[in-house]
Amino acid sequence: MDTKIIKIGNSKGIIIPSKFLKLIGIEEKVVFEIEDDKLIIKPSKTIPREGWENIISEDIEEYGQPKKLIPDFFENNATKDWEW
Repeated sequence: MDTKIIKIGNSKGIIIPSKFLKLIGIEEKVVFEIEDDKLIIKPSKTIPREGWENIISEDIEEYGQPKKLIPDFFENNATKDWEW
């Protein structure tokens, strides 16, 4: 299948049919690789909450509680009307 490269601001892009994306499991993020003069596009395999354990450990050492992932928003009872 041939497709045109289009100008998008200072970059360039291509339109990938949604059925192609579904076939290989791409939803939101991708990883680009170049191999043997080929551009390879793969789904990004991010792990939910990856790195949080280290951030929480550092926060507990520094502040005595996790501050970076749980902002001050939660310290002022702003969630009292929420249903859990």
